[in-house]
Parts: sequence; C-alpha cells; structure tokens
Amino acid sequence: MKIKLFLSALMLMVGTLTATYASFPVQRTTTNNTNTTVVVENQEDELSSPATAAGGKSQIVAAILAFAIGGLGIHRFYLGYTWQGIVQILTAGGCGIWALIDLIRICTGDLQPKNGSYAKTF
Repeated sequence: MKIKLFLSALMLMVGTLTATYASFPVQRTTTNNTNTTVVVENQEDELSSPATAAGGKSQIVAAILAFAIGGLGIHRFYLGYTWQGIVQILTAGGCGIWALIDLIRICTGDLQPKNGSYAKTF
C-alpha cells in the first residue's frame, strides 16, 4: 500500500514538473553607426512543453491514464484540463464515478484534448 501511494505521488510530481516551462521577454541592446543605443525586445511565441512540441495527444495514453489512475485525474492534466484535474484529485475522481465517465468519453472520442483533437487514436 505504501509503495502504491509513493508511486502515485511520484507520477503526480513528475507529471506536473515536466509540464512547466518559463517564458519571459528578452532585451538586447545594440549600437548603430551614430553611437545611439537601440533596445530590441524579442517577443517570440510562448514556449511550449516538450510533449506539445513532439506532437499531439494520444487517445490510447489518455485511456490508459484514465483506467489506471483515473481517481487522481492525471488524464485531465494530460488532456490540458488543469482545473478539472485538480477537482478530480480533491474528490478522488468523484468517488470513481467521474473517472469512469471520463474513461467512457475518452474511448468514444467525446473527450478531446483542450487545444484540438487527438493526433493518435485507437
């Protein structure tokens, strides 16, 4: 029981740490021929997580997460629904009912990732 609790906490921690990133503006100063300093602010698109850069979300991974640890709501974090994931953690997946409904919705394709559709399906 202690090992299962430890592994669940470890997966939660790894899942939240790998999805974080830093984004901040970069300022560079350059001097041109007339000795005036020009400040250039480089505003690129917001950085994305490695999972997003590698491609879209997989329906198979979402279904496995919902089946294995659906009570923790990790599948909601994976699909991009952070607030629903937090609520599922606090309610233990609605005592398992919400997790079961999510599993059915993922398998039928009704529960899609937040920003688009699945890159890989069943």
